[in-house]
Amino acid sequence: MLSLLATGCGIVGPASPDKEQGASMNMQEAAERADHILDDTFSAIKPPVEWTYTYDMPGGCYVDRSRSVMTIISPQRRGSFLGLVERHWKNKGYKLVGVSEDKLSAFFLTPDNFQLEVTIVTNGQADFGVTTPCVEKSPVAPPAKLSSGPDYSKRTFAPAPNVHSDFWSAETPVSH
Repeated sequence: MLSLLATGCGIVGPASPDKEQGASMNMQEAAERADHILDDTFSAIKPPVEWTYTYDMPGGCYVDRSRSVMTIISPQRRGSFLGLVERHWKNKGYKLVGVSEDKLSAFFLTPDNFQLEVTIVTNGQADFGVTTPCVEKSPVAPPAKLSSGPDYSKRTFAPAPNVHSDFWSAETPVSH
């Protein structure tokens, strides 16, 4: 699934430039909307985590934006982390369209057809991605907001998470 989102073909099929999918905006506006979705998501994560950009890539008529969490999320806290993100996205009216077999990835679709993904990989790093719908072609500027920690966007891959959190890195489950 990750590769489907990264290619712009997405989890709901190929993007097509029609009014319903967002043709009324251009790629820069779509990139800004994707950044807003990510900013809003990260503001909902409590306690906050450090993150870095991992890629922003314009395609033929879409834009991918991605961030990696640099805060270590322990195996005992991964379900709570994903649950928090899932509840936030559902409260925003985003539709859950898929969950990986190992339950460490979730895929959502916004009402305006932006595709969202959150995945926690084996080293405890959470990766977020947004793929815009197909929109009017235009130049796309890099994200305006600075990473919350060191900026690894110039690297091919972000390093393994290296920021300890008393909450997210704890090796005990969240008590309810």
